[in-house]
Amino acid sequence: MYDYLIVGSGLFGAVFAHEAKKAGRSVLVIERRENVGGNIYCEEMEGINVHKYGAHIFHTSYKDVWEYVNQFVEFNNYVNSPVANYKGELYNLPFNMNTFAKLWGIVTPDEAAAKIAEQRTAIKGEPQNLEEQAISLVGTDIYTKLIKGYTEKQWGRSCTELPAFIIKRLPVRYTFDNNYFNDRYQGIPVGGYNKLIDALLDGIEVRTGVDYNECRAEYEGMAKKVVYTGPVDAYFDYKLGQLEYRGLRFETERLEEVNHQGVAVMNYTEREVPYTRVIEHKHFEFGTQPVTYVTKEYPADWQPGEEAYYPVNNERNQNLYQQYAELAAKEEKVIFGGRLAEYKYYDMDDVIKSALACAGRELQ
Repeated sequence: MYDYLIVGSGLFGAVFAHEAKKAGRSVLVIERRENVGGNIYCEEMEGINVHKYGAHIFHTSYKDVWEYVNQFVEFNNYVNSPVANYKGELYNLPFNMNTFAKLWGIVTPDEAAAKIAEQRTAIKGEPQNLEEQAISLVGTDIYTKLIKGYTEKQWGRSCTELPAFIIKRLPVRYTFDNNYFNDRYQGIPVGGYNKLIDALLDGIEVRTGVDYNECRAEYEGMAKKVVYTGPVDAYFDYKLGQLEYRGLRFETERLEEVNHQGVAVMNYTEREVPYTRVIEHKHFEFGTQPVTYVTKEYPADWQPGEEAYYPVNNERNQNLYQQYAELAAKEEKVIFGGRLAEYKYYDMDDVIKSALACAGRELQ
């Protein structure tokens, strides 16, 4: 009998597995997909590490998490500086002085602040929907060109139909700084994310192509405890109803070009372009290959059984999740962790932080 059966080989499962093995516990990891690593899995194509499930850029302000991942793989100094494309007009993200200079031809931070303050007055009183909330934060021009279409594609509905709370704040910088993240540490693993996952799972028994929820009887009693990182509603066979997600669809193509768009991430912010962004993977690792691979990322309606990407955190789903969380708390031999089990949008560093904290409590 194993000490731990770990369901899922994404970051939460892989970090917990590594810590358990280090503490002398016996571990078996099972993974529904044919490859390990969850959504950070990369596929090597002609020397380019293609992020199979969307762009993953590691960033953190947790020094302990940064040191933790760097013991397994070297990280490069990639800085995420995406560009927004609105009908062929290019704007720097996040919203900063470069963006404002291009939008309005202004030069100083005071001019930019005055322009935004003037446009924000278009909304009187408490914002009733996402559109009003966004305009009340950044004004009409930024909203129209850089937020509206992108957000409507992402959620599959009009901004006037989306609740205001989805956008609590929109970072505005009055400096010429295109670094998307404010975090102290940032980069991409040299050689891709598979190196990180493979190092975490080194020496650990892993079985791929195994859907725990479909063959649970086979694994029942195989371990003293289960660490479950799959969808929490699936674990309970959807008996209270299904949680909702937004899906994604990816189209990757090989281009006979050295450099297709000059940046790793380009967002397409008009509603009429069906994809939200184009990823040129080689730029994550400063590649000089003679060809390039680009991926168009399309938001999609999600159906059960498909990969779940973004939880739909409306009132109905949050209430339903709370009911599942109460059931999960009663499962004495099961630990629920990670974005699917906790129905939560997690950045990678927070997943690692959570897994380390969980392992610390469990393995002491």
